[in-house]
This record gives sequence, C-alpha cells and structure tokens, in this order.
Amino acid sequence: MNEYISNPDEAKEYWSRYRLFYGVIIFTFIIFLLRLWFLQIVSGTELREFSEKNRIKQNKILAPRGLMLDREGKVLVENLPGFEAVISPQYIESIEELSKSLSPILNMEPDKIVSRIQKSKKQNGPFAQIRLKENLSRDEVFRLKRIRLDTPGLEIRESILRAYPLKENGAQLFGYVGEISKRQIPRLNELYKGQWKFEQGDIIGKSGLEEAIESDIRGVDGISFTQVDAHGRETVTQTPNVYGEQIQDQEPTHGNNAVLTIDRDIQVAADVAMRKLERIGALVAMKSNGEILAWLNTPSFDPNEFAAGPPSPQVWSKLINDPFKPFRNKVIQDFTAPGSTFKPLMAVAALQEKVITPTTIIAAPGMMMFGRRPYHDSIRGGHGNITVYEAIERSSNIFFYKMGIALGIDKMFNYISPFGIGQKSGVELNREVAGTMPSADWKKQAIGEEWQPGENLSTAIGQGFVTATPLQMAIAYNTIATEGKVVKPFVVRKIIDQDGKILREQFPQVVRDLTEEQKTGIKVSPSTFKVVKEAMRRVANGDRGTARFWQIPGVQMAGKTGTAQVMGFSADQIYAKCESRPMHLRHHGWYIAWAPADNPEITVAVLAEHSCHGNTGAAPIVRDVIQAYFQKYHPEVIAEALKKKAVKTSEAAVTTEGE
Repeated sequence: MNEYISNPDEAKEYWSRYRLFYGVIIFTFIIFLLRLWFLQIVSGTELREFSEKNRIKQNKILAPRGLMLDREGKVLVENLPGFEAVISPQYIESIEELSKSLSPILNMEPDKIVSRIQKSKKQNGPFAQIRLKENLSRDEVFRLKRIRLDTPGLEIRESILRAYPLKENGAQLFGYVGEISKRQIPRLNELYKGQWKFEQGDIIGKSGLEEAIESDIRGVDGISFTQVDAHGRETVTQTPNVYGEQIQDQEPTHGNNAVLTIDRDIQVAADVAMRKLERIGALVAMKSNGEILAWLNTPSFDPNEFAAGPPSPQVWSKLINDPFKPFRNKVIQDFTAPGSTFKPLMAVAALQEKVITPTTIIAAPGMMMFGRRPYHDSIRGGHGNITVYEAIERSSNIFFYKMGIALGIDKMFNYISPFGIGQKSGVELNREVAGTMPSADWKKQAIGEEWQPGENLSTAIGQGFVTATPLQMAIAYNTIATEGKVVKPFVVRKIIDQDGKILREQFPQVVRDLTEEQKTGIKVSPSTFKVVKEAMRRVANGDRGTARFWQIPGVQMAGKTGTAQVMGFSADQIYAKCESRPMHLRHHGWYIAWAPADNPEITVAVLAEHSCHGNTGAAPIVRDVIQAYFQKYHPEVIAEALKKKAVKTSEAAVTTEGE
C-alpha cells in the first residue's frame, strides 16, 4: 500500500505545470467575458438590428419600361401584367426533389430545372434569385401556390411582361428585352454611373430601340419588404419593422414613353407588301425631312418569345441557323452593291462635270471592249444612241461605263460620297455600318493596291467595291428629290413622361446642302438635279421605264430599279435566266422611289435579296407602301384619279357600242 501514498516532494515537481494550466483557464475565461461584454454592451444594438434585418427580405419591384408609340400615339411596344416563378437557391433543401415537384406544374423537364439552377449558382453565386419561368398561366399560379408552403425557396411574383403587338413586324427596329448577363453588369454600371445600379436579374434592352434608348425608357425600380422564416418563406405579420423602426416600401417609377416617327399604318402596309411576295430583305420609308415612317427586315423573329424569358432551344436554334439572319438589322447593316440604283448619282456627277449635257447622245451597243475585257449592257442588243434621260429610264450599262471612264474614280468619289454613300447616317440605332464609296486612296490604304482603270467601269454601275445600306440609298435619293438637301434620318420624335410632358425632342435636320460647296470641293446646281429627277420620273412613268408597270392612280413616282449581282458571271451566262439559278446565286433586286415626283413627301427604298430583278422583286412593294401613304394622307388624290379613270372607261365603252 505504500506505493499509493502521496509524496509531497513529488507533487511539488508538478506545481509549475499546474500554475500554467490554471493561468490558461483563467486567461481564457477573461477573454470570453471580454468578448461577451463587447458583443452585449458595445455592439449589442448593432447586432440586434442586424439580426432583425436578417428576418426581413428585401424584394425588388421592377419598374415598367416606357411605352413606344407611333407618330399618332398608337401603341407599338407596351407592357402587360404577369406572374413568374422565382427560386432562391440558398433555401432549397433538395434540388432533385424541387425539380420533381415543379416539373409537372411548369411543364419543364426535371433535368432542365436542375441544370438551370446549377448553372445560375455557378455563374451568379448561391444567393442570386433565379427566374425559373415567366408569364405563368392562371392554372400554373394556382398550382404553385398550393405547394409553396411546402417548397422552401419558391416564390410566385408579379411581373411586367414586355409586349410587342406587331410581333415579327419591325422586330429589328424595336428590339427585344432580356435578363442582364454577368458580363454586362460592370459595363452598364460604368456607362450609367450615377443613374442606375444594375444587378443580376435586371431586365434590359438587348437590341434595337430597346437598347438604344434604354436611358430614356428605363424606370426606377421599387423595393418591398416582407418578413420571412428560416426557410425564406413569407410569414403573416404586420408591417415589417427592424428594432421598432418601421420599414417603408418604395414604389417603382414608370419609365418615360418614346413617341416615334413611325406610322403604324404604313409599317403594317410595308409588312403586308413584303409578305405578299415572300421577299427576303429590307425596307425603309422616310419622309423628305428625315422622319422614318416604316422600317422592316425579313425574315424576322417574334420579340415576344424573348420577353417571357430565353426562348426554347428549338426556337433559338432555328433563328441562329437561318441563313438569311433574322436578327440582322438589314436596313443599316446589310451593305450591298447598289447596282443600277447607283446610276442616277453617276448622272449627277457626269452632268455637273460637263462630261455630258442633257442632250448629249452616247452610243450604247450591246457590248464594248475595255482593254482585253468585254463589258455588256443590261440587254443583249444594247440601247442604241441615247441621252442621259433614256440611259436612266432604260438602265443602260454601256452609257454609264463610259461615264465612269470619263470621270475617273476620284471625281466619282468627290461627287457621290457627299450624298452619304460610304458613311454612317447617324440614326439612333446601334451597330450601323458605313458601307464603302471607294477612292484611289481608300484602295491603297484598305487593300494595299493601286486603283485599276477597269475598276472605274464596275464602280460606275454600282458594282465592284461600292456597297451601301438601304437607309443610305434612301437618303441619297431623297437628296436628289429635294435638290441637294442631305437630311439626318431619325426614329425617335420625342420622349415624354407619364403626364405627357416633353422631356426631349428631336427635329428634322439638314446636315448638308449639295448646292453649296462641299469638303470634297464640289457643288451641284439645281438644274443638274432637275435633269436627273426628270429621268427618274420616266423610270416610273415613261413608255420604256423599267418600273412603268407599278404606277399609282393620281400619283407620279420617280425612282430607279437596280439589279445587284452576288457574283460575277461569264459572258455565256450573263444573260441566262436568273430564276433558274440556285437561290444563293440569284441577283438582289432594288427599287428606290419618291412621290410625288415634283414635290416629294415620301421616299421608299426596298432591297429584295435574291429576287433576281428590281422591277418584279422590289418595285411592287415600293408601289404598295407609297400607295398606302397617299390613301391615308391624301385619299382625295387617288379617289379623283380613279373617278376620272372610271369615266374614261365608261365613255370608251359607249363609243365602242356606237361603232
């Protein structure tokens, strides 16, 4: 038993260790007490407020975007009320179970729901809310509300759905909206610094006017507060408060409305005309002061499919794989050879430079040689001896080949570039392209080669390096019609608030007057414009005019048809029937015209891709649009003409019976 007897001397050996152990315990206890004192006394109030706020959920109330109205106040783009299913990932207990519950209600595959949630968590973090489905039906809302209390993280929120009543008509002009991407957030926050703070989940304009005038039509989002339980579910309680302080909701502010220069009736008429002939291409109708009346691209897409969230993979695949590019805004992005529609601009240069006079007769056979290469006219036998009037009316190539040789590329550039060819117009929409009006210097800088004399010939008939958009050609023709006034086109007439107060207004603007000396050193006399205008009047009204079949009762148009080759053809193929070729090898058809011929009000440009001819491919569409304009704004003109025609027909019938 002696071995278990305590030995005082031996215990003394461990005394220093005991003191260290007791010291650590006492020190820890003191730190613990100090920490409690700090949390309870020093930071108690702040932490209590934080704790209170943690049970209060802040919800963003999206502000309605401003409407887009036509020139008469008719709705072009509007908002509709709706509901959306929203998921808060941090409250989800099981993604798989959630997807199984929601799949039959939302008519979505469970795997798709899981993938959507996981993708969002990866891209936007675990706390960013996910719009699972927008534009819910009444039945979907009812069924979701039944399972909501047993489904942590699920919310049914009221939403505002952007609506486009015209659907595919004008989609590239009006644009569409969608959820902001993670990549766009820092860029837009910098762009609109001090005006808005963008966050994940915000809806923004993605293209067209929705994007271009975002700062005008975007509203200010509101905030609502709700009290939630540990699962993020709303609890029934009085107005939420934090530590006795009541939290006030903030109502959203409606965006401002945009009144456009577009005329809905003319826009619809343009769409009907384009669909009737099933044309691919672009159309722009413009008043002589630069106000855009109609803007159309085909094929198109329905922006309503994007307003309710990303379109289905099938819809998206069909759109992006369409060879004719439905998303492309062809009015300002398709820079195409203008073909024979370029010839009136050449006539202006040739007349003003006195290469020819209005009465100069030029031989236009079926073919001419330049160097060792043959150049063919528009018809196999040529046009014989003609003046500039017949050259434009019948669309002679040989006549203008000779003008190109006489002028040379730099004079062509000096005269034609001031019309706006090869330059951006400055219209409000983004991503406009400039096209090309070549010069010797341009070729040297862009390609690194010297200009060749033979290239003067292809340029003179709107081929070769020359490219222009439909909007540029409309501006150029309007300049001829107004005898020198180059206008700036515009679509947004004014921005107004919800009370109708004008916040910003845009007025017609003449950017250049070609009857005055330009930077290129040229100016054009009114008499030159008058000669070209008369020649273009004959295109639509003359006995051999290329657009004579598309006249409007009581209204004289002036314009020019054009055929733009998509590739070069050998001599034995140049006169082959275009319609027999594969679609992608068929020529583009142009027709650009204004009316009335002597006092222009409206100019319409149509590019009908792969339609083979401007006469049959584009001219009927221009005719229908101009006719719709006059039926609306000058119905008496057409009515009187039809009345006179009926009287003449009746008189002729009586005379025939008498004989």
